[in-house]
Amino acid sequence: MGSLSPPDLRSDEELIRAINQGDTAAFETLYYRYRDWVVRLATRFSGRTDDALDVLQDTFAYLLRKTPSLRLSARMTTFLYPVVKHLSLAARRRSCRSLGCELDADVPAPPPSENDGARSSLAEVMAGLSPDQREVVLMRFVDDMTLAEIAQALRMPVGTVKSKLHRALERLQNDPRTRAYFQR
Repeated sequence: MGSLSPPDLRSDEELIRAINQGDTAAFETLYYRYRDWVVRLATRFSGRTDDALDVLQDTFAYLLRKTPSLRLSARMTTFLYPVVKHLSLAARRRSCRSLGCELDADVPAPPPSENDGARSSLAEVMAGLSPDQREVVLMRFVDDMTLAEIAQALRMPVGTVKSKLHRALERLQNDPRTRAYFQR
């Protein structure tokens, strides 16, 4: 039975510095730290798990190409978000061309769940939000990004993020299908 090595507790910034110096173990740590997040986000944008796995590879290949001059000026998720989004949407366009499907929005709505009425209702209401509002809500509450991180990832002012989030939450609060999520 092999022994498990202890988790690498270095910060993302420390890992980036080590990666810039050629430390492959640091790159592996960063990969394992963020791979599940990248796949979830890529699946949300591409709509296909196969495409999301390709995006995972492309995202970390992109990160590796940025070395040895890579600098992290925000959280890793804030840095990776636009990369994953761009690669996912490109993969989605390629898939749609080959499969003959329609592209309707940059931020797909979560698919309705057949088994859970509450989740299905939430998915339906989320689908009714504008793509910008839906993206900000998902970034804030699914990806757990701060308003400043969302603004940085989307390259827009914090005030615009606040406005989009406020309008989206107001719509969710006022919809009878999702009102219960906001009652105390």
